[in-house]
Amino acid sequence: MNIITQRLLHLHRCEEVTWSTLQLLLQIDPTLSSCYQLTPSQLHQKLQFQIPLEKIQSIYKNLQSVTIASMLEKYKSQNIQCITRFDSSYPSALKQIYNPPWVLYVKGNRDILLNNQMLAIVGTRTPTKYGVKITDYFVSSLVNHGWTTVSGLAKGIDARVHDTTIKQNGNTIAVLGSGFNHLYPRENLQLANEIIKENILLSEYPPERKPNRWQFPARNRIISGLSLGTIVIEAKAKSGSLITANLALEQNREVFAVPGPVDSVYSDGTNLLIQEGAKLALTPEDVLIEFQTQLPSETY
Repeated sequence: MNIITQRLLHLHRCEEVTWSTLQLLLQIDPTLSSCYQLTPSQLHQKLQFQIPLEKIQSIYKNLQSVTIASMLEKYKSQNIQCITRFDSSYPSALKQIYNPPWVLYVKGNRDILLNNQMLAIVGTRTPTKYGVKITDYFVSSLVNHGWTTVSGLAKGIDARVHDTTIKQNGNTIAVLGSGFNHLYPRENLQLANEIIKENILLSEYPPERKPNRWQFPARNRIISGLSLGTIVIEAKAKSGSLITANLALEQNREVFAVPGPVDSVYSDGTNLLIQEGAKLALTPEDVLIEFQTQLPSETY
């Protein structure tokens, strides 16, 4: 690992260093050496006062609290792998999205990221029996055709996606909205531990970052960004799953929605997506045909 990558990781762990802060620092100094060689006042001037001096001072204090060596040793002891935007192993699909993560923290089998055949599957946290049944049906078929599933480890549909994928001996990626040491929701800790045995837990947040509400919509851009398409299975009219679907559209990715009963609030979101132009997904073949992959007809 070169010194620039080490500095990037060191800065990235500071809570004061936002995506745009890091972009500014890289623009004025691609080696990131300024943060280690200049005083806060000097860096403030070099940045043309675009970052408040108080914030720079706070960043310096944070940097001085943990050495690069101790940080890297801690990551190693926790089996945390780091992939930066400048690494060849950084997923090419993510490079194309708005504000691609500077760093991906990974636990598990990072080789799964090399598979470009990824599909996001998301939905409500409180699925009906219909939603669970449809999730199992779609996941089983897609996995059997070599697709990696991507979801957010939330309770409900997300957790079912990961669990069914594992049971089908497929590959799955769980994208977190927090750091690994503050996994949310805690009720899915056992599932998370199962995932890292052969699959991937992934986060753009350093291990000690606690969950905050704004981090989950930001997380959704990674779920859709890794994937060629997003499938929504059961969602209310106002749902995080619809945020993921809209992000997929912004990223020029396919969006599919599974219809549901018109008298179910858990189908309001998916039916609305279809009404607004999302592709209707009655069977996995409706999804696979978009990517030139044929699926034998099945019943469920």
